[in-house]
Amino acid sequence: MASSLTKDSARPGTPGSEKTFFGHPRGLATLFMTEMWERFSYYGMRALLPLYLVAPGGLHLSATTATAIYSVYLSLVYLLALPGGWFADRVLGPRKTVAVAGGVIMLGHLTLALPSAGTFYAGLGLVAIGSGLLKANISTMVGHLYDGPDDPRRDGGFTLFYVGINVGAFAAPLIIGTIGENVNWHLGFALAALGMGLGLAQFLLGSRHLSGRSSVVPTPLSDAEKSSTLRKGLLWLAVAVVFYGIVGFSGVYTLNWLLVPITVAGLLIPVWVIARIKRDKDLDGVEQSKMTAYIWFFVAAAVFWMIYDQGGSTLSIFADGSAENTVFGWEFPVSWYQSVNPVMIMALAPVFAWVWLALNRRGKEPSTIVKFASGLMLVGASFFLFLAPLSIADGGHKAAAMWLVAIYFLQTVGELLLSPVGLSVTTKMAPAKYASQMMGVWFLAVTAGDATTGLLSIAGVDLNKMGIVALEAGLAAVAGVAVFMYRSKVKELMGSVR
Repeated sequence: MASSLTKDSARPGTPGSEKTFFGHPRGLATLFMTEMWERFSYYGMRALLPLYLVAPGGLHLSATTATAIYSVYLSLVYLLALPGGWFADRVLGPRKTVAVAGGVIMLGHLTLALPSAGTFYAGLGLVAIGSGLLKANISTMVGHLYDGPDDPRRDGGFTLFYVGINVGAFAAPLIIGTIGENVNWHLGFALAALGMGLGLAQFLLGSRHLSGRSSVVPTPLSDAEKSSTLRKGLLWLAVAVVFYGIVGFSGVYTLNWLLVPITVAGLLIPVWVIARIKRDKDLDGVEQSKMTAYIWFFVAAAVFWMIYDQGGSTLSIFADGSAENTVFGWEFPVSWYQSVNPVMIMALAPVFAWVWLALNRRGKEPSTIVKFASGLMLVGASFFLFLAPLSIADGGHKAAAMWLVAIYFLQTVGELLLSPVGLSVTTKMAPAKYASQMMGVWFLAVTAGDATTGLLSIAGVDLNKMGIVALEAGLAAVAGVAVFMYRSKVKELMGSVR
């Protein structure tokens, strides 16, 4: 990326004012590369995870158990984004928190690379903790590079940052997936650690270009709060150690003793957080109305992510055993399917941006609610389409790879309709008191969706069966229709937000 750094004509005082990154502050290059390598490590490991869990040379678990572990892991990553943001706000500040997060993620991947089932789950936990710490704060630092929300370069900066995410997500399955599947699983996980190591190294070297605001702890804990927080944390840790020690020594421990509490927390905590905000008497009538409308978007998003995130588990496990993973007679690794979404995002996102602008100029751009409803119906349609390859497999044949590509295409279009809109509406509808916390609330919709998938799998539901796939598809379609049918009521609750 060095060749793209040019002499800056930006305002004095801009972080890294001597050079720019495609016309943006030099610090954006640091954050772009950090996020690219972190996503490379994250999506590379994620592409291998369900395949390793079911492989005879891996942990050789059932498909339902593998899906449960995968879903609980994703749920935990997004759940931990909330305390990750709190940790930066109250303890270390975003810059130091991201540095710590990178180290924890790298250690997690190295632990996954050890050929031991016991350390494997510890590695997953470390990657989840590190990802939660990083995810909540790196986007905040991108915002710090600009002169407030009215800086004309701000939206373009976040767009470039989003490109970095998808470049890493696209390359990871092709490299890490190929090595993991065809050479050695644990070598694949070690490559994920190397990717995070590269990201951490360049972050530490380039952090001098970041805004000084990124090193500030916005609301530091007082000495009394530090003591209280530490005391409570140690108490809960002691309770967990004693509880699992008793369960372990009694001989009744199974993996569900770990999965079920996390899954239940992934469902209850989002409900508790939204209920706490909704009951806050400090919110005025307009803010209360907006929060009521936001609940519609939150529930709809949870349904969307419940289906969408099965692209890495249910669809991947299906492809591993029931799909003809070939193009023109050339066989490719199953993990390569996970590169389909990011390459489609990079191809289609500019098209969508142009279409919305063109429609807006004509006064015909669909409303937030219509976009949301359309995204839900498309993700439902993707699972209705999934019934075709499932039927082919039930007939004793292997389904063509293009069936899966078509499913990922529908899900990607649905994502482009729902995800950016969801992020935008979250910031617009956030009560002033909770402005900095609402992005974490949006991530909790992903937590709730993945926790639902995890709970179904823990209960022994095979998500690769036609009945349950049809049920999920119908649920998404009904949710999409409901949002569309009640759009006038939701618009009224949203007030001035469109």
